[in-house]
This record gives sequence, structure tokens and C-alpha cells, in this order.
Amino acid sequence: MTKESEHKILIVGAGPTGLVLALELARRDIPFRIIEAKSGPGQASRAIAVHARTLEFYQQLGIADEVVAQGIKGEHLHMREHGKDMVQLDLKDVGQGISPFPFVLTYPQDDHERFLVSKLTELNIHIEWNTELIQMIQSEYGVTTTLKTVAGEEMFEASYVAGCDGARSRVREELKMEFAGGTDPHLFYVADVKIDSEFEKDIIVNLESHTLELMFPVRRSGMQRLIGIVSDEVSTKKDLNFEDVRCKAEALLGVRVIEVNWFSTYHVHHRVAPHFRVGRCFILGDAAHIHSPVGGQGMNTGIGDAVNLAWKLAAVIKRRAAEAILDTYEAERIVFARSLVATTDKAFQFIVNQRYGNHFLRMWLFPHFLKFATSFATVRKLFFRRLSQVLIDYRMSALSEGNAGQVSGGDRLPWVPIGETDNFAPLRSLCWQVHIYGKTDIKFMGELTGLNIEQHEFEWTPLAKRAGLARDAVYLIRPDGYVALASSTQDIELLLAYTKKFAIDFSSCDK
Repeated sequence: MTKESEHKILIVGAGPTGLVLALELARRDIPFRIIEAKSGPGQASRAIAVHARTLEFYQQLGIADEVVAQGIKGEHLHMREHGKDMVQLDLKDVGQGISPFPFVLTYPQDDHERFLVSKLTELNIHIEWNTELIQMIQSEYGVTTTLKTVAGEEMFEASYVAGCDGARSRVREELKMEFAGGTDPHLFYVADVKIDSEFEKDIIVNLESHTLELMFPVRRSGMQRLIGIVSDEVSTKKDLNFEDVRCKAEALLGVRVIEVNWFSTYHVHHRVAPHFRVGRCFILGDAAHIHSPVGGQGMNTGIGDAVNLAWKLAAVIKRRAAEAILDTYEAERIVFARSLVATTDKAFQFIVNQRYGNHFLRMWLFPHFLKFATSFATVRKLFFRRLSQVLIDYRMSALSEGNAGQVSGGDRLPWVPIGETDNFAPLRSLCWQVHIYGKTDIKFMGELTGLNIEQHEFEWTPLAKRAGLARDAVYLIRPDGYVALASSTQDIELLLAYTKKFAIDFSSCDK
């Protein structure tokens, strides 16, 4: 590949991570190919939780309302023992005032994938199904790949490769990266079923001394998701099916299953790759990190990876930033991935550990403490912030500078309702922009115009103060909705100095 070759990105994998990366690049007019070894979108519900931060990203793409309309908002969480409620948590609008999406949404992965594929189709972009990566070789100027298609093998020259191809990632294998971690010995089952009673929109968690059973709403058609631990006496059976777990599941959840749409078994893994970037190749989603399903974080984390990488690739390809900015993808996302794997694994071990002391904590002390703690609004808000991923920050990133009020460079821009709209509305441009909550100095306004950057002045309100913003302060916002620079003074020199670090050109939205 020569320096003059057209920039093209090869996306390997068309799960939610790869599809969102494709949508983000398409919105920025960046050429790419997206390939998938399977013959079409997934046929099983798999991941079902869509958290607020993901919906905020989708709002930037203009698709959030459609996703919410197709999903199911969680209303309550019941923690039960022997079928009786020990704790009930109200999930309706638990994140009120924090996000425009103050709830937990369930939306099955197969429907989710088909929806994202349809959005790409509307842009005249088509996934190359039945196509897989066989080999890749990096050079100074690009990556030479060998693809296996239905017509035979094909050579493709890419500027960059994004491995979104799951836990058994071929891209990661070609990069010769280890995938260190471990596997829990418990065998779990997952089933999508219909029950003979009214569709249950609440989340049910049934704790017992040597087992665990959960039920979630999955589809508006009436499907429920059941998850549980397979007993030792059954786990070694060949051709394990739902009938082998039916009795225990129905007894503990107090339901009768009348239809089984999908059944599978799995072990829980926790692994993180040592690097998320090697030269011109990146890994994202399950190719980079897998962990316990506690909290439904996996798919949402992969989508966050895609959003983080997309705008940086676009900036480099359009020559609006130095290539070194791509290093911040790994620096920002790997820290969160490691922390997530560690915390979800601890939570998972707490849930499944069967030692007597842990049994007492899990079955009596924890539920009563949870009931007490969540009676406080502050605790419920913190629970939402952590679960929804709005608390993720990049404060230690080379792209993050300064602070003003309670907001620092690297923080997600706090959400502030403004009349019938909000301060997130301008983020739909996917551009760098300056936000000022209060009054903009006339001279500074003119200097910003000279930088060719979007500028938005919002009325100073008690809601802005409550969100932690400072009056008349300057907040430089990245294309992904994170604060890059926060300054209590309106000083153009600070912005000019910031741009020099990565040769950033703010005029990245001349579409």
C-alpha cells in the first residue's frame, strides 16, 4: 500500500460493536468495509440490557427514540427468597435528572442487530455476510488482509483494521495477543420462554442457598429471559435442554413455562487483552474484554469502545488530528475494561459463592442492607450512575485538561434540561464544540468564530448549577460528548494550546 492509497477501514464482525462503529463512521463519511463470518444477524436474544449511556450515544446518531420504542423499560427489581420478596427496588425513572434516559431498557440483541443493520441499509451500506478474515500483515502504510468469501479468497488493502469479532477474535489471534483471565466452574443456562401468566415486566432475582434464578422481560411479544445455575447432577448430561432445569426454575420463580424459544448453556469468563491497539489494528468489544454478565455491561461497553474509536479514526483520516490521537483509544478504554472485569467478577463471585459465611451475607445481610440503602435517593442515583455507565470518565487521558465547577476534563458532559430541549441536542452534529452556561464575552465569541468551532451559549439555571457546571466557564466538548477541556476563564489561548497537542483542527464538520 502506498501513501496515496485511499483510506479504508476494515471492520471485522457485525455484532452490535461492529455495527455501531460502522454507523459512526458512515455519519462522518469515512469509507469502510464491514464483514461478518455468519450468514446474517444473530438469531438469539443474547445481550438484552441497553443502558442510558448507550442511548445517549444513539441520540447523537438520531436513533435513540426508535430503540426505546422497541424495547421494554424496567419498572421494578424484586429480590426474592423461596418465592417471597425480600427487597423491591423501583427502577422507573431512577436516573431522573441525570440522563434523558433515566431507566434500564431491555432490547434483545437479535432485534437490536437487525435494527442497526436496517439503519446502515438506509445509508446504502451493506454488510458482507459469509466473509471472514484469514490473515493480515501490517506495513508502515496499511494492512494487507486475506478474506475468505463465498467466491473464494480475496486480498484487501486497508488503512486500519477494527476487530469487533468476539471472544474468539481472529484479529486478536493474528496480532498474537494473549487473552489472560479465568473461567468460573459453574454451568449456567439461559432460556427465552413464554409463561402461562401475564407478561412480567419486572426483573426477578431469586436467591437460594445453592443456586440462583433470574427472570427478565425480553420481547413485547411476551418472551421472558430465564437465567440460572445448572445443578451439579445435571450439568454433565449430554444434550442438556430446558426440561433438565424446568422443575427447579418453575418452582423458584413461581411460573409455568408453556413455550421455549431459545435455550443455551455457558460458563462465565473474565479476560482482558493486554493491548487494544497494535499499529494500525484495533480490537473492540468481546474481542478485547469479556466478563460476568452482572449488570448487563458487556454489549454496552463494546458500543462505548466503538464510539470512542470512531471519531478519532475519522479525525486522522480527514487529517484533522495527528495519528497519535489513536493511542488514546486504548489508554481510555482499557482502564475501564480492567476495572469493569474486576468489579463484575467480584460481584459475580459474591452471588454464586456457596460458603456458609457468604451464604449468610448473600441471603440475609445483603438484601436487608440493600433495602435500607436504596431508601435514600442519593444511593439510588449512585446505583443508576454506575449501572448506566454515565459515570465513566477519561480524566487520566492525554486528551483531558482542566476543571471548572465539579466538572473536569475527561468527564461525560452533564445533562441539563433546557425548556423542551437540553444541552445534549447540539451533540447530534458529532462535532467539537464549546459550551458556556451563562454569558459569553463578545471578544471571546469572535475568537471562537476564528477557530471555526461550534459554540453554544446556554442560560445559566439552577439545573446547570446542580449538574456541577460553573457559571460563564468554558467547556470544550469532544465529538463523543465528553469534556476535553474545562476552564473557569474564557481564554482563547487555552484552546489554542490544547489544539497543538494532537494537531486538532476543529473544522471537522464541513459535510
